[in-house]
Order: sequence, then C-alpha cells, then structure tokens
Amino acid sequence: MSIAFIPVFTDVMTRQGRAEAFKLVRSAFRILVLVLAVVSALGVLFSPFIVKGIAPGFARLPEKMALTTDLTRIVFPYIFFVGILALFMGVLNALGHFAAPALAPAALNLAVIAAVFFLCPVMAEPVQGLAVGVLLGGALQVAMQGPVILKKGVRLFRKAPLWHPDLNRVGRLMLPTVIGAAVYQINILVGTLLASLLPEGSVSFLYYADRLVQFPLGLFAIAAATAALPSLSRQAAVGDFEGVKKTFSDSMTLVFFITLPAMTGLIVLREPIIAALFERGAFGPESTRLTAVALLYYGMGLWAFSAVRVVVSAFYALQDTKTPVWTAVVSVLANMGFGILLMGPMGHGGLALATSLASMVNLGLLLRALRGRLGALGARKMAASLLRSAAGSAAMGAGVWFIYFAGIPERFRKGPELPACLALTLASGIALYGLFSLITRSPELKLFAAFSKKGRVKSDE
Repeated sequence: MSIAFIPVFTDVMTRQGRAEAFKLVRSAFRILVLVLAVVSALGVLFSPFIVKGIAPGFARLPEKMALTTDLTRIVFPYIFFVGILALFMGVLNALGHFAAPALAPAALNLAVIAAVFFLCPVMAEPVQGLAVGVLLGGALQVAMQGPVILKKGVRLFRKAPLWHPDLNRVGRLMLPTVIGAAVYQINILVGTLLASLLPEGSVSFLYYADRLVQFPLGLFAIAAATAALPSLSRQAAVGDFEGVKKTFSDSMTLVFFITLPAMTGLIVLREPIIAALFERGAFGPESTRLTAVALLYYGMGLWAFSAVRVVVSAFYALQDTKTPVWTAVVSVLANMGFGILLMGPMGHGGLALATSLASMVNLGLLLRALRGRLGALGARKMAASLLRSAAGSAAMGAGVWFIYFAGIPERFRKGPELPACLALTLASGIALYGLFSLITRSPELKLFAAFSKKGRVKSDE
C-alpha cells in the first residue's frame, strides 16, 4: 500500500498542491476502510480453507488444524489495522516524517508482551492471548499515527470525493505491487507450505529463524528503502533521473554497509542468539540447533533480501510496476524449484537456502532491468562499497568469533550469564566494524550518520 501510494501522492502534491493531495488521502482512507472490512470478514469466515491451503500438512493432525484455524480467525482482522497503518505511513513518509511510522512496530511488540502477562494466563488456550495481543497491537499502531497525521494538516473526515480520480493510478500500481514488493513474503509462504510436508517442527524452525532475519531487515533495510522512496518519487516526478540514480546508489551502498555486518553477526553467533532468545520450556538445545540451521541459510541471503527492497522502490518511484512483477514471478518459480530440489537432502535448511537463492536471482534480474531503464547506475561505486563492507564484516566476524568462543569460558556461555556475554560480544563487534570503517575512511559511515540524523537517504536541497 505504501509503495503504491507514495509515488502518486508525491506526484499530485508536486503538480497540484497539498490541498488536492490531501483530498486523495481522504478518498483513499474511505475506500480502504470499506475494502479492508470486507476482506477481514471474509478471512474470518474462510479461515479453515485458508489454513488448509497454506499448511496442507496440518490436516494430518486435527487438533493442530483446529487450533491454527482458531488463531487465524482471531488474528485475521489485523489486516484491517495494518492496511490503514500502511496508508498513514505512506502519507507521513512522503511528507518527510519518519519517526511515528518507525515506532509503530514497538507498539505491536508492547501489546504482545502485555498479552503474555495479562491475557494468556486467563485464557483457556493460552496462545490465544497472544493472538488477541497482535490484534490490539494493530489498533495501537494506527492510533499512534493519528495525532501526527492531524498535525501535518490531513483531515480525514472533511469533504472529498468517494473516488478521487488519481486513485485509478494507485490501483494500477497496487495490484502488481502486491506481487513485486512482497516477493520475500510470498517465498516464505511457499517455504511454509513445503515445510508442512516435512517432520513436525520444521515450520516453527523456519518461522523463528525468519523472525531473527526480519529484525535487521525491518530495522535497517526496509527503513532505508522506505526513506528513499519519497526522494526517488520527487526526483522522478520532475524528471531528475540523474538524481534518481544518485539516491539509488547511495541507498544501495547504505544497505550493504548495514546488512553485511548484520548478516555476519547472525551467522557467527546464530546458536547463542537463538538460545538466549528462545531456549526455554519445550524449546531445548535440539530446537536451537535446528533453528540455527535455518538461520544460517536465511542469513546468507540477508544482503539480497535488503537490496531487492531498494531496487523495487526505484521502479515504483518511476511508476513501473511490470518489471518487479515479472522478476518476482521468476523468483517465486526459482524458489519452488530450489525448494523441491533441496528439501529432500537438506530438510528445512534447504527451504531456507532456496529462499536466499531465489532472492539473489530476483536482485540480478532487477538490477539488469533498471540499468536498461536508466543507464549506468554507478556499478563501480556500489561494487567498491560492497567489497569494503564485506572486508569490514569479515574482520568483525573473526573478532566476534574469537571474543565469544575463545575469550569467554564455556561455563558462562551455557548459564544465566549468556545474555550478558552475548550483549558484550555484539557491542564489541559493532565497535570493531566502526573502527574498521574509520581506519579505511569509509564514505558509507558518513552516509549512515546522515541517515540516522535526518531519517532520509539523500537530502532534497
């Protein structure tokens, strides 16, 4: 929703002014409320069929199927809130405000944590309390954006046409955007479907590993792509294609600078990270080991998952929806092929590797198509940045391994001191990477500092 809305909203605001752009927002809000309410109701009604379609292997276990169906019914209306949230986030990002959208996930996490302590103990099926927490978290995320939307001058209930003429453009962008921008989620869904045919627990191991990959992906990579989209859209709206290429190049180098060390840290410390976060109750050392297998292969693709988001943003800023769709279709087919080929010898680890390989295929196709559209993209600069960041990440990885596995006695790595040991190691790794960047005078360090301060990849002066 955000990716489809921002280029059109920015174009209307640039060419027709804020008043007309805000009419577009009001019209989109009203249509979206109607559509999402219907979708949520249908999701609740057809939950049994949705679960059977996504996880056919669960049909062998009636109790598991029934519980999954109940949880789906509770959680499905979250789509209503997250859809409204996406519209608000798109408007605020296009207006240059990033703080409230960036804090939205924290509201969801707080609601889920509160549900653990206050709802789960009083529910007949405790896990249903978590599902209710997710739903409440969705409402809380939307509520956080409301005051900021009002402060920016958007009045959602003032007079506006039910169907603004420019909503046609948003619709044309949005339908293919679902496939082009959500290819990672589609591939995860394919992996879940195939994993339901593997031994019990495979779906959970992939899920836990994906959650850990989503942390750096959502915190840094998607944030960088989201911050770049308004700038790319403004530059594309006025025909500044050299500016588009500069913003794109800066975004890619920033993503490599952030995600390569994150990828290295996840891979080197995968087992202690999983143990510290999840190893309790029924989640024992064997579950940690099997989740670490999935995290290894997901982690190998983190740089590609992240870079794809930036390249896709460039295409949508240019209002080109066809290219991300056909590359996404190829990626999904590649994921299915790799998954079927690798799940036999490698189990759930093969499905995680398939997702990473498919994303690399998608990235290669997208870059080739974007170069054909815009010409030279600054490949030398991006390659040099990639090599610098890879060298720094390798040095950091070696240091982190030595600090944790050679410097900390094993008795501390197995006991209650594990979280503190892990935190110390991660802090040391960040310091090592920063020191390497300073010594090599990495230009990405300055770019990262500017991004952290301004919340944007490139200034618009």
